[in-house]
Amino acid sequence: MSRVCDLTGKMAMAGFNVSHSNVKTKRKFYPNLQLQKFYIPEEDRWITLKVSTSAIKTINKIGITEAINRFVKKGYL
Repeated sequence: MSRVCDLTGKMAMAGFNVSHSNVKTKRKFYPNLQLQKFYIPEEDRWITLKVSTSAIKTINKIGITEAINRFVKKGYL
């Protein structure tokens, strides 16, 4: 599976490891993704999403249905 958040669309960024002698080698910065199950009471079912920790905090604050609606409205889904 790809390392992309299902809700926010966060993905890996490219960057460099920089040594003491200032030699640069390519590396990637991966987002903190977690597999999480959420219950949607309107549909009376569970869904499993791979979401970033910032998306989990947003879901805990506003609820799963409102979070999905906001992300759809912004164009992430």
